[in-house]
Amino acid sequence: MATQFGDRIRELRTKQKLLLRQVASKLDVDTSIISKMERGERPIKKEQIIILAEILKVDKDELITLWLADQLYDVLKDEKQADEALKQVSNKIKKANK
Repeated sequence: MATQFGDRIRELRTKQKLLLRQVASKLDVDTSIISKMERGERPIKKEQIIILAEILKVDKDELITLWLADQLYDVLKDEKQADEALKQVSNKIKKANK
C-alpha cells in the first residue's frame, strides 16, 4: 500500500535522479529496503528520516510530518470515530504546547 511518505521519497529521489542503490548506500541499508519503504511495505525509523532528508535535500519536518500522518492513518483508518479522536488529540497537543 502506497503511503504519503513513500510517495514523497520516491518523488524526491527520482527528481534528483538518484538510484535506489545510491540512497540505500548513504543510509547503510539494502536497496530492497528503500524500495519497500517507498511502496509502504516497510517502516522506517525516525532517526533514518533525518539522514534521508539530508540525502534528498528536503526539510526534515516535512518528512517527519508525512511519516507521522501515515502512522496515524494506519491506526485509525478503520475506526468510525477517527475524526473525533483526531480532534481530541489535536486539542490535547495544543493545550500541552501552550
